[in-house]
Amino acid sequence: MTFMKVCGITRASDAHHAITHGASALGFVFWPQSPRYIAPDKAAIIISELQDNIQTVGVFVDQSLEEISRVVSEAGVSMVQLHGDESSSYAERIPLPLLKAMTLENAAETMANWPEPTVMLLDANDTVRRGGTGKRIDWTRAAAVASSRRVILAGGLTDINIEEAITTVRPYGVDVSSGVEDSPGVKNLNKLSCFLERARGVSDDS
Repeated sequence: MTFMKVCGITRASDAHHAITHGASALGFVFWPQSPRYIAPDKAAIIISELQDNIQTVGVFVDQSLEEISRVVSEAGVSMVQLHGDESSSYAERIPLPLLKAMTLENAAETMANWPEPTVMLLDANDTVRRGGTGKRIDWTRAAAVASSRRVILAGGLTDINIEEAITTVRPYGVDVSSGVEDSPGVKNLNKLSCFLERARGVSDDS
């Protein structure tokens, strides 16, 4: 698997455990309405302890470019994930690699409007909570989307279903949050390690 992201990191112990078991990216949610919100200064402490080859992703939902710039600078993330209704003009003004969240319902429109270098993150449709809902999407429809664009698969992934999800969708990467948690922002270390090892195992066998 090219890209394995664990999102909703709030604790250094969870971050290190994820990396030890194969995560290539960690997500830090900077949207204050999220139950997984982390303050930029706290994220900066965790990020400062990580190896340089780990992608650190700041997650934002319809926040101003000024706020994104400030948080990126303070936290030190290496990538930005836009998880709201942002326009493609954001891509021109953020000097970092981008992930753009979309749903099956708006995938065609979003992919048409966002430039090719932008990696798309396919998640469940929830206009209130946005991400981390635990809702599983239709993998057959997701596979059709993933065949035409680099797609990170999210939405209802767990250590139980990750092998089937990867085999069915064949995504560029996967993103897990609530599926490996005891509570929002608190990872279950056993579920997390199982998820990552099984995801890597499918990829190694492909």
